[in-house]
Amino acid sequence: MPIPSAFTHTSAELLPILEELIHREPIFHRLSQPTTMGPTYWEVGASGRRYSRESILQHFAEFPPVDAVQAGWQTSGHAVLRLGADTYLFTYTLRQSERLTRRATIWQFTASGWHVLFHQGTIVTTDEDDAMSASS
Repeated sequence: MPIPSAFTHTSAELLPILEELIHREPIFHRLSQPTTMGPTYWEVGASGRRYSRESILQHFAEFPPVDAVQAGWQTSGHAVLRLGADTYLFTYTLRQSERLTRRATIWQFTASGWHVLFHQGTIVTTDEDDAMSASS
């Protein structure tokens, strides 16, 4: 079943930003494109646990991240939505072997480049999306 366009639509003027962010995700796992976290960064993991910027930095100091390209991870269904002047919501689906997650990352472009502000991953069990009918 194709992904509904409402979940993957990006307006034409944001297509260059979409391409830029595709090359930066999944965050922390594109070793050729290091992620810079904003000072207030936090995330909600696929488990539902919350992680601070400090806990992420500590974790990766002990356990270096997996390289997504070498591991064969695949992303699809990319979309970008402008949230503010230089702030964007980037969404996509990540397949890591048998594990499938929906991902949402808030990115901000600053004078020093791209910074990630927030990230969430949610485990899903199928490639299909539930959509409420117009009569619901």
